[in-house]
Amino acid sequence: MNNHSSHKNPYTLLDASDLQDLQKNWKTDMLSGFLVFLLALPLSLGIAKASGFPAAMGVLTAMVGGLITPLFRVSPLTIKGPAAGLITVCSGAFLEFGGEAYWPMVTAAVMLAALLQLLLALGRLGSLSDLFPHSAVHGMLAAIGIIIISKQFPVLMGVEPSMYAGKPPLELLAEIPNFIGQARMEPAILGVVSLLIMFFYPAVQKGWLKKIPAPVWVLLIAIPTSLIRHFPEKLPAYTLVHIGDFWGDFGFHFNFSLIGTWVFWKYVFMFLFINSLESLLTVKAIDSMDPQKRTSDYNSDLFGLGVGNFVSSMLGGLPLISEVVRSSANVGFGAHTKWSNFFHGAFLLLSMLFLIPVIELIPNSALAAMLLFAGYRLASPRQFRQTLQIGWEQLAIFLVTIGVTLAEDLLLGVASGILLKLLLHIIRWLILGSFFKPTYELRPDLVPHTLEIHGAALFTHLIGYKKVLGRLSEVSLVRIDFSHCQFVDHSFLEFMEEQRIHAKNEGRVLHLEGLEGMKPISQHPLASRVRVNN
Repeated sequence: MNNHSSHKNPYTLLDASDLQDLQKNWKTDMLSGFLVFLLALPLSLGIAKASGFPAAMGVLTAMVGGLITPLFRVSPLTIKGPAAGLITVCSGAFLEFGGEAYWPMVTAAVMLAALLQLLLALGRLGSLSDLFPHSAVHGMLAAIGIIIISKQFPVLMGVEPSMYAGKPPLELLAEIPNFIGQARMEPAILGVVSLLIMFFYPAVQKGWLKKIPAPVWVLLIAIPTSLIRHFPEKLPAYTLVHIGDFWGDFGFHFNFSLIGTWVFWKYVFMFLFINSLESLLTVKAIDSMDPQKRTSDYNSDLFGLGVGNFVSSMLGGLPLISEVVRSSANVGFGAHTKWSNFFHGAFLLLSMLFLIPVIELIPNSALAAMLLFAGYRLASPRQFRQTLQIGWEQLAIFLVTIGVTLAEDLLLGVASGILLKLLLHIIRWLILGSFFKPTYELRPDLVPHTLEIHGAALFTHLIGYKKVLGRLSEVSLVRIDFSHCQFVDHSFLEFMEEQRIHAKNEGRVLHLEGLEGMKPISQHPLASRVRVNN
């Protein structure tokens, strides 16, 4: 009942139950899909522009995410489409490949990443996301947020693109005073007003206003302003969204001529890594918000995502993921099934048929405001405070990941965070062999069923313990005994808390004991713990 796809082949297309879901829930899902469409349209345009793609390709990507991925056994409440978290990888690929003229080469890299994504799903390797320590992942996302802020601020100010294109994020941040001095007045004022709406509208969002996302209010101000102030006639073309002949340009857009180069494969794996990891994290987060307490199958969701990425990139679109902002809104709007994602894609298709002249009135500074807000959410001071509350070692991993990512790239940043995590464990006198080999004893002879954890319990052990707990999924009461454990890290405790909540949603009990004899390194309930021998 709670496992969304456990009773079905995870790689098949629609069946009778999916059509029954549509028949039963089409009204609520259509309404939610329409409201998500209002949110997705401007965000998709802005993400595409910031990534280096033609703006229309952002809408095409969201259309594919909505119309194609629900045909597979994807997570029921996630919305698939372009995401701010991949702006950094996309724009980096354009820069290193040679510029916007290399658009078909970038999409070719995404196509190969999509094929590898399908292989991961077929190999049922979706759980590999558990191998990455949470502080390193959150550090990666925070770094992406800072990069988005650095690249979108000059757009918010209406600055000529040649003044900031291709510059690294740290240099862009240092030049913020110069960008303010070079601001084009009317787009900048509209951008600042839009940014204020994005930040402060949620505080007054009550009653029926909850159904109207902040980006919709930005559009309701930006488009009339563009018309009244005659932006299309008096402002440079770079200050407004340009769609062009969307249907005339519709077709295949990929080129594998760089396949023999190292930089091409570097971005294949960056697309694969960031795309899969961020999407799986979003699926996990949205499952926790599902009123029906369904649990998605990571591998089937990854398979549908891979198909969507392949189709999108073949047509010249961006990589798509399960996007957290639109997915959270989808839950809030009352969606019941994956058909809300389909309806959001259908409304985007209609917008490309009938609304292109209106869309081209949107100033890019308004879109930049939405992306700046998205960047802030990823890198807000709250993220730093919460990480510090877990413990100084988690903050160190978080900050190292951010620093190396900003100075170098995402892969090196995450690798540095993981390396620091391992080094900190070595400092705690852990044996190297214990990093990847969990030590435990399963005691079915005891009442209740008992899993005794020995030695260390680390983030590198999560896949092994997930399999063990999977074998116990039919047991109504399982005792997890940490009394023989010497050290438990934060990622492992967070994993166990997720498993405990999941079991509770299924009417089972996972009872954790033995942690009270271990010393936490901070006051946070899920801080790393070490056993102190008396």
